[in-house]
Amino acid sequence: MKEIRDGIKSNKISSSESFSSQPLVLDIEDFKGDFSFDALFGNLVDELLPSFQEEDADSLELNNNINGHDSLSNGRSTQVQSNPLFPEVDSLLSVFKNSCSQLVELRTQIDGRLSNLKKDVASQDSKHRKTLGELEKGVDGLFDSFARLDSRISSVGQTAAKIGDHLQSADSQRETASQTMELIKYLMEFNSSPGDLMELSPLFSDDSRVAEAAAIAQKLRSIAEDDIGRQGVTMQNATASRGLEVAVGNLQEYCNELENRLLSRFDAASQKRELSTMAECAKILSQFNRGTSAMQHYVGLRPMFDVEVMNADTRLVLGDQDSLPSPSSVSRALSSLYKDITDTVRKEAATITAVFPSPNDVMSILVQRVMEDRVPKLLEKLLVKPSLVHPPPMGEGGLLLYLRMLAVGYEKTQELAKDLRSVGCGDLDIEGLTESLFLDHKDMYIEYEQASLKQLYKAKMEELLSESQLSGESTGSIGRSKGASISSSHQQISVTVVTEFVRWNEEAISRCILFSPQASNLAANVKTVFTCLLDQVSQYTTEGLERARDGLTEAAALRERFVLGTSVSRRVAAAAASAAEAAAAAGESSFRSFMVAVQRCGSSVAIVQQYFANSISRLLLPVDGAHAASCEEMATAMSSAEGAAYKGLQQCIETVMAEVERLLSAEQKATDYKSPDDGIVPDHRPTNACIRVVAYLSRVLEAAFTALEGLNKQAFLTELGNRLHKGLSNHWQKYTFNPSGGLRLKRDITEYGDFVRSFNAPTVDEKFESLSIMANVFIVAPESLSSLFEGTPSILKDAQRFIQLREDYKSAKLAAKLSSLWPSS
Repeated sequence: MKEIRDGIKSNKISSSESFSSQPLVLDIEDFKGDFSFDALFGNLVDELLPSFQEEDADSLELNNNINGHDSLSNGRSTQVQSNPLFPEVDSLLSVFKNSCSQLVELRTQIDGRLSNLKKDVASQDSKHRKTLGELEKGVDGLFDSFARLDSRISSVGQTAAKIGDHLQSADSQRETASQTMELIKYLMEFNSSPGDLMELSPLFSDDSRVAEAAAIAQKLRSIAEDDIGRQGVTMQNATASRGLEVAVGNLQEYCNELENRLLSRFDAASQKRELSTMAECAKILSQFNRGTSAMQHYVGLRPMFDVEVMNADTRLVLGDQDSLPSPSSVSRALSSLYKDITDTVRKEAATITAVFPSPNDVMSILVQRVMEDRVPKLLEKLLVKPSLVHPPPMGEGGLLLYLRMLAVGYEKTQELAKDLRSVGCGDLDIEGLTESLFLDHKDMYIEYEQASLKQLYKAKMEELLSESQLSGESTGSIGRSKGASISSSHQQISVTVVTEFVRWNEEAISRCILFSPQASNLAANVKTVFTCLLDQVSQYTTEGLERARDGLTEAAALRERFVLGTSVSRRVAAAAASAAEAAAAAGESSFRSFMVAVQRCGSSVAIVQQYFANSISRLLLPVDGAHAASCEEMATAMSSAEGAAYKGLQQCIETVMAEVERLLSAEQKATDYKSPDDGIVPDHRPTNACIRVVAYLSRVLEAAFTALEGLNKQAFLTELGNRLHKGLSNHWQKYTFNPSGGLRLKRDITEYGDFVRSFNAPTVDEKFESLSIMANVFIVAPESLSSLFEGTPSILKDAQRFIQLREDYKSAKLAAKLSSLWPSS
């Protein structure tokens, strides 16, 4: 094994020495481009490192064999450790040293080459700078040459322009002189003799050169008129002026003749619908007074302005003279007529655009003629302003018909104006022109609206009165024979009538909105019209309540008529009782009628308030103070009705209490509270008088519960309860009570108390509870009276009055006992 290792070692040394002895050549090209040190290093060592890798593999295999055999492990381990770990180091060091020396030599070569290049670059840079300096001098000289050339060109251009201006001016002067000579020649022809137009140049009689002749004639007129204007102020030029006046006269005559000739040609072309010829004539005629005569002539000959057409308009809108036109039929007729007018104007607009050089001016004249001729003649017959002093009767429509016609005419005419504006009307203020058609009507509009509402109200009241009289004739005799009030149901306040008032007002407000676009004027007119409604409702409801009050007054008079004295015969008393029953029935009927009137009055006021909130208030809000003022007026207007209602409710209470007193007087018996069978089983039923009174109150107050509401209901029932308490207290002062009668009285008080509890009046309930307590004075023994009112000292005075009604008041000497018990009383 030793020989093998020595052989291997000797081979490696010989190979490394042979490698180091070989020259290593490094070229500059190796460092150009994408240089990689790893690639260079690999090229240097690749020939040495493979032998090391093979030996390393052999040694690894040898080590594996050693690990597999335990008997040889120690000897081989010693041999491996004696070999060097990296045997190619020496060869690599030799290669690296040789490479370093060659790299140093290459660096020296490169440094030399760089030095030579720097010298060459410095030399070339010097030459370049010198060349650039020479070029800059040359460019500066070139710029100077260009500047001198530009200045020269500008000078030449200005000279050429001046020459051109002079040439143009000379040509213009030549042309002007030529035209002036021509004009002077033509002017001399016109200045030859007055009225002599036969010796004029052919230009003025050649139909093919009419446009040129017209232009020259207008120039000649302008020259002659200006000359006369300048020279006419001095006397020394009077002769010259007269000469030019001859020319002016002849020119005027010629222009008139030419204009008439062109208009005739225009008319002929118009009849044949030759638009090109019409356009040619219109263009030439535009030189005469800007074509105004041609425009007016064209518009004036339109068939839409013929008398027959306008008469047909009237027949279409108003119909037969014998029949009264309705606003709805007039509205439909106006819509149809105005649509035909708009369609006609639209067709004319197409022709005007194709013919006239200034179509907007012609459209302005056409539309103005429509709004100043055709429409006003129709409106003049449609809107005949009636007299406010002697208005037309309602049978002929009254003032309302005029107002409705005015609204229809105004609204439809505004729609026509908008349609014509969309078609085209030039600079014409068609909206202002439309307003001017109705100024005379709008100035007095609100006065007519007020008068119309008054007329409607008056007619409605007359209608209701007539119906009342007719109904009264058929039922009055029957009612009077029964002693009933003459007030009838058809005389009652009608919510339907108030609703009709509101409908009139709504219609009037709609016209206010139509005629008053400005917020301030609208608010003032709306306030005026709404005030009319307030006056109508106030007057109607107040009169209705007063009529209902008359029924209550008549019933009271009937009651007073049948009040009898004490000494009358039985037959007279029976007749009086029968009459009193009739008076009572009349009172109850009047009570119900008044409650219905109050209910309908409240409904009417609610309708007006709702109408104000929904329709009126929003129109008043834009103006400061208008809304508050109307609210105050509404409260003031309803105050009269409130006063009548208050008085009527007081009369209702009087009517009820009068009947209660009559029933108590007629039905209450002395034996009700002083039964001869005292001590036997008491009668716990209410007395007949109590039953009758409660039944009457239940029946009659049903109308009050239905008609009244809120505070009005509470106040009425409280007052009635107080009056009932007072009336019953006074009534019972007429009777004497034993204990069983006291129980009967207590039962009556309970019945009355249960009924008045439906009033929801706490003060009234307390009073009847006190009555129930005081009724105990008739039930308890005399010695118990002192303890009866210990907890209620407030009713002692009334209790003493009741104690005096006891049957045993004198026998039991209660007066002395009471004075000792209650000395302060």
